[in-house]
Amino acid sequence: MKYKKPNAELVWKQLEDLIVPRLRLSVIERTVYSHLLRHSRLEGKPRLHFSLMWLARNIRLSTGPVRKAVRRLVAHGALRLVQRNKRGHVAEVRLPGEIRPVRRNRTESRAVDEKTGPGVRAAVNIEQVDFLHSLPRRKAIHARERGHCFYCMRRTTPMVQCLDHVVPQARLGRNSYRNLVSSCMECNSQKGEKPVTDFLRRLYRDRRLTTAELATRLRALDDLAAGKLRPRLT
Repeated sequence: MKYKKPNAELVWKQLEDLIVPRLRLSVIERTVYSHLLRHSRLEGKPRLHFSLMWLARNIRLSTGPVRKAVRRLVAHGALRLVQRNKRGHVAEVRLPGEIRPVRRNRTESRAVDEKTGPGVRAAVNIEQVDFLHSLPRRKAIHARERGHCFYCMRRTTPMVQCLDHVVPQARLGRNSYRNLVSSCMECNSQKGEKPVTDFLRRLYRDRRLTTAELATRLRALDDLAAGKLRPRLT
């Protein structure tokens, strides 16, 4: 039986807008799911036979984190293991719309619409908001930093302000408030795709941060990832 390939653009949008925020996927879990999806359903295959070593080699990670990511995806219902043996895994990779928590989210959304009625604006789930492709939301990130560069802590002006992905987009960093910060153009350019902790320590070695400021920035990173630095939405 030949399976029809799904709409790749729609699948990608559902992955960004529904799967990642709803299931709170880590960068590694997202990468693993995307790779398995790419080699199965997006090629018209309902099942995929793979080994952890193959998967880890393809996404340039060690097998330990990949094994944990696969287990979490199974627990979330994004994968269903059909068979597991010494030769590898056989799994059904579910499309975003087939994952139960995402289906429930859509039902909840319809219930909100029915309750509020047409023309009534429902509460915004900040975890699902794209802060990059909206001018008011970009301004909200800059306002959160109160006119300072998140990295070097220097005061910035609108002429030199820009948004930076803490986890670069090349490494599947999201446009979430947890991953976007206001930075000066110099830090944005110098950081590039470096790990953010390495970049902060470079600023310290270059004497652009004091010991106390470095500690403050590292704590701010933890707060950012934990969702404690929420911008104000209007």
